[in-house]
Amino acid sequence: MPNYRTLRDPNAEYTMRDLSSETMGIEAERGGGRDVEITDVQTTMVDGNYPWILVRVYTDAGVVGTGESYWGGGDAEIIERMTPFVVGENPLDIDRLYEHLVQKMSGEGSISGKVISAISGIELALHDVAGKLLEVPAYQLLGGKYRDEVRVYCDCHAGDESEPASNAAEAERVVEELGYDALKFDLDVPSGHEKDRANRHLRGPEIDHKAEIVREVCERVGDAADVAFDCHWSFTGGSAKRLAAAVEEYDVWWLEDPVPPENHDVQAEVTKSTTTPIAVGENVYRKFGQRTLLEPQAVDIVAPDLPRVGGMRETRKIADLADLYYIPVAMHNVASPIGTMASAHVASAIPNSLAVEYHSYQLGWWEDLVEEDDLIREGRMEIPEEPGLGLTLDLDAVEEHMVDGEELFDEA
Repeated sequence: MPNYRTLRDPNAEYTMRDLSSETMGIEAERGGGRDVEITDVQTTMVDGNYPWILVRVYTDAGVVGTGESYWGGGDAEIIERMTPFVVGENPLDIDRLYEHLVQKMSGEGSISGKVISAISGIELALHDVAGKLLEVPAYQLLGGKYRDEVRVYCDCHAGDESEPASNAAEAERVVEELGYDALKFDLDVPSGHEKDRANRHLRGPEIDHKAEIVREVCERVGDAADVAFDCHWSFTGGSAKRLAAAVEEYDVWWLEDPVPPENHDVQAEVTKSTTTPIAVGENVYRKFGQRTLLEPQAVDIVAPDLPRVGGMRETRKIADLADLYYIPVAMHNVASPIGTMASAHVASAIPNSLAVEYHSYQLGWWEDLVEEDDLIREGRMEIPEEPGLGLTLDLDAVEEHMVDGEELFDEA
């Protein structure tokens, strides 16, 4: 296996791509137990309903912070690559270290994608470290809180997701048995009427099928729950407009990602064509990418995925930008308890939070990864008052569920 920590970037040796404390001349003693250095960064991948990448930042004070990068391949190697850039740095300088990593990795693609999600994983862990060092919960580092608990919406999966009645039955069960009052279902499911899956065009019978799913689910839960529907960036602009128009008569919380994420001009046209609320954002990186959604008001609701788009402070900045246009934030989230709680801390600290997604209700051991119990109760997540994220990894559970070939973190 290559030693990613020793890879060279020749350009970075003579260009202004370095915001390290040495380059910036940061030498003043801070006192009060705040003179701390990062000693290592490690990752472990857990085989959940997604392959979750957990990240730990170690310090010479014996304090360890845990974060999470967006799931999938590549992030662990990129984090290994970036570790030398933060070793020796003070973990309390979260914003500078975030920008430092963006600058150092600019030649390797830190505008978006896997580099940003890898940086996000370290950034989450830095919030956990900083909170523990300063003895405050992470939300306090973001400006304080608006709410003690945040609303959680349950991403639901029926036995037969293409069958309207099956979705409606699962919606009723999740509301009545699990206590959620906010749900989401998929609409990019086969209808049996497709002619060509590549062209993104929806024929009339396909739209009728998707509208029937919406109708049956919304009518089944009534006023007991808000219901959103996810399209996973599957349709053309014209088809998205027709679909959004077809469900306008129903109480849809939002229609998510109806068109591919690259062309925000098309996205704006879809959003402004309908009274059905449109939510977008999980595939748009950093505040710069979200700006082109928010400034033209191309969305009704913005849906960043915190471990993917840039981390906790970046998501806070996106929420502030959204607030300029009175746009609420519904955080996309498919994370383990670590990334989910990080999203909840940010949701607590911003005024325009709608809800945080929960995507693991059918995974019986999701909560086992941490020592704390009852993270989600009656569709709400209470914000811990313990320092940092307020969670403690159960390393035995992490080891039990690791992806084959992974190694466990070092202990704190």
